[in-house]
Amino acid sequence: MSYKSVIAVIALISAVFSCKSGNKSDNSSDRPSGMTFTREELTILNQSDSVMYLTVIGDKSDSLILRKVSRDLTQEELDSPEAATLARNLLATVQDPSQDGVGISSPQVGLNLRMLALMRYDREGRPLQVYANVHIDSLFTNVVKGPEGCLSIPNYRGVVPRADSIIVSYFDFQTKQFKKDTVGGYTAIIFQHETDHLEGILYTDRADTVFFNQAWADERKLYEQHGAYTKPAWWPY
Repeated sequence: MSYKSVIAVIALISAVFSCKSGNKSDNSSDRPSGMTFTREELTILNQSDSVMYLTVIGDKSDSLILRKVSRDLTQEELDSPEAATLARNLLATVQDPSQDGVGISSPQVGLNLRMLALMRYDREGRPLQVYANVHIDSLFTNVVKGPEGCLSIPNYRGVVPRADSIIVSYFDFQTKQFKKDTVGGYTAIIFQHETDHLEGILYTDRADTVFFNQAWADERKLYEQHGAYTKPAWWPY
């Protein structure tokens, strides 16, 4: 399939699913008494295994989540056991051999919350760390082009232009503090990719080229044979 065909298919899927959304609102009536998370969010947070189901663009209800702008977590939510569980599960999911990524965002596990986990290539040991309420404040003007893939668009990769340095603000789950950080290199690329997810943007929206990756497709087939990537029966969407 050509690059233009891939982009057209992804755009068509997103447009059709968005038009037929029927998404539940974020009204307070959807929220249990005394809680700020919706019932659907709590179902995912409480029912998921440590390795969570990953949303994919080719699934109707998944596409609606991937294309929605995510909200900041309140201080009550940041301090909650549910947020701590999500932080642990994001790390477990992105490190699982069936995924083996360098970053993951909450919309990719069915939650439109501004939380993500990523590998800090700019720090000793390349630690995977979790951040919430992530916002990119500034993009530096120098642009580089490089390869990207996405766990929610399996079997495809692309070449994407990105700023080589950014200023980003976030809540750091490791220190429990809000921070502003200047980040460069590959870590800046990952931050942009994952923060795009929080804005309902996929790398294919920005890519110069998208192409099928046979090696990735073959690898996924091995895990599919053992039940990986299957949506749980209890999934609320």
